[in-house]
Amino acid sequence: MNGIAMGAGVCISVHGKFRVATENSIFAMPENALGLFPDVGHFLSRLPGFFGEYLGLTGTRLDGAEMLACGLATHFVPSAKLSLLEKALISRAASATSSCDLAFISAIIDEYSLQQPALNEKSALHKMDVIDKCFSRPTVEDILSALEKEVTTRDANRAGDEWLASTIQSLKKASPMSLKICLRSIREGRVQAMDECLVREYRIACHVMRGQISKDFREGCRAILWDKDQKPKWKPSSLDLITEHMVDQCFSRLDGDEELKLPQRCNLPVFANAKL
Repeated sequence: MNGIAMGAGVCISVHGKFRVATENSIFAMPENALGLFPDVGHFLSRLPGFFGEYLGLTGTRLDGAEMLACGLATHFVPSAKLSLLEKALISRAASATSSCDLAFISAIIDEYSLQQPALNEKSALHKMDVIDKCFSRPTVEDILSALEKEVTTRDANRAGDEWLASTIQSLKKASPMSLKICLRSIREGRVQAMDECLVREYRIACHVMRGQISKDFREGCRAILWDKDQKPKWKPSSLDLITEHMVDQCFSRLDGDEELKLPQRCNLPVFANAKL
């Protein structure tokens, strides 16, 4: 993941057995700002504490060191060593007398890896106490309320207020419907297998694309990608206007043969987070 890994870019990398980050890595799931939702399996549900809810709801960016620290990456290799790593993997695998098991491959990557690069002092991982306290709340409204309460209980000059303000702003700028869908999806993913997550996400994506419940995805694309005025007009415009029934509809089964059908022989990987 030597560069930008966002949205679909995360999908093709994060479910691998080995996930190599570098100093150039940038991770994010920014879909809520576009009126969509984070939809690449249940890896957000498997992150430490409630860090997955934080990343999914806010779309916060992480660098390579943060990706390694939270388990999104399994290794951190300086980009200058990637070509050497590739050559080592190819040559040793070709000369191996027995089958190349996971431990064999991991040991090779370890030779070129930094065990734990230093985290930036402003990293959100330094805020895990507040993240777990606020993002563990049952609803998006409760999460926002908890964050705003943290602001009022802190000294205005105290370190961390800038992070709180940025976090609250990210939530308030995103599509309210997307936030509701995102939180429920992550919570359901905590108890679902990968195939169940893919079926659920496919249902949601179909409902979002059809725009019968909300046209926020179309509006997000207009404001962010097409007209680029950066001023999406979300409908519903606030969290309190979204009913439980509306969210339920986004998760509802599709008609007839429209349901996602995965091959029975499929052996889908399980996101493995060594930090858990």
